[in-house]
Amino acid sequence: MSTLHTPRLVLEPMRLEHLDDLDAMNADPEVMRYIKGHGVSREETLAMIERVQQRWAEFGFSWWSFVERDSGRVIGAGCVQHLNRDRNNPLETGWRLRRDRWGLGYASEAARHMAAFAFDTLNAPLLTAVCQPDNLASAHVMQKLGMQEGPRGHFYDMECRYFAMTQAQWRDSVKA
Repeated sequence: MSTLHTPRLVLEPMRLEHLDDLDAMNADPEVMRYIKGHGVSREETLAMIERVQQRWAEFGFSWWSFVERDSGRVIGAGCVQHLNRDRNNPLETGWRLRRDRWGLGYASEAARHMAAFAFDTLNAPLLTAVCQPDNLASAHVMQKLGMQEGPRGHFYDMECRYFAMTQAQWRDSVKA
């Protein structure tokens, strides 16, 4: 399992020790508004951690917990996984943050390192990201990452904006 290091974060593969902080974040209906439409229970967060651990074992990638270096607390989570949880689809990246960490650049910082992992470690030819049409903050992070918007689609049982970038586009953005 791969741990990633950014200037302000350590991205650690999700584990049971992260449960309390992940539960607090996932229970917040504003954090989960565009993901589930409502906060989720502690049991659902625990089940998520267990699924994520299985995916790490099976694929060698999945969800990370974002541990803030200064506080040592989990302030977010993000992933590289198969789009729509279908192994026949390309990889996607995604993220969520505690509300008190919104607007501070953490999502962009983590997204950049997760994209590097997808392209440099996994040699992905394409990386995608999706969000609900009203989720302007996530769409902004996707655009900032260098992703291009494509046609909307139906993912995770909802209508979504679709963004993607190729490995060649990633390499060009890193050189710039």
